Amino acid sequence: MSKIRQQRTAEQLRMVFSDLFLRELSDPRLHGLTVTDVKIDRELEHADIYVSALGDESRQDDVMKALSSAEGFLRRELAGRVRLRKVPQLHFHWDSTLAHMQEVESILEKLDIPPAEDAPAEDTPPAEDNLSE
Repeated sequence: MSKIRQQRTAEQLRMVFSDLFLRELSDPRLHGLTVTDVKIDRELEHADIYVSALGDESRQDDVMKALSSAEGFLRRELAGRVRLRKVPQLHFHWDSTLAHMQEVESILEKLDIPPAEDAPAEDTPPAEDNLSE
């Protein structure tokens, strides 16, 4: 499969899963879940789905358990919505990118960097006295 078709299929799967999480799933543990990325292998046998609960890292265990129990339903819905020869095995992963970004931001905010002192520029020539006689 070409790289372009693989990327297009991954994006299509991301949209389908986003729609399913938003409208179809009744499990309250999966409300507010965001699909951040989908990666599929060249043979379309495995799909890695990265999800996040938008900054609520405390829900990770509950969300992953709920996704594991809903895997059969999600594969069946995927088969009905996307034309694929074979429905890939779904592998859900927690995307902690947002948590890492918040951690880096808090570290940067805590840094106490003094402002740079204004040093005279070495490139400017010294002022010449105007000697007019």
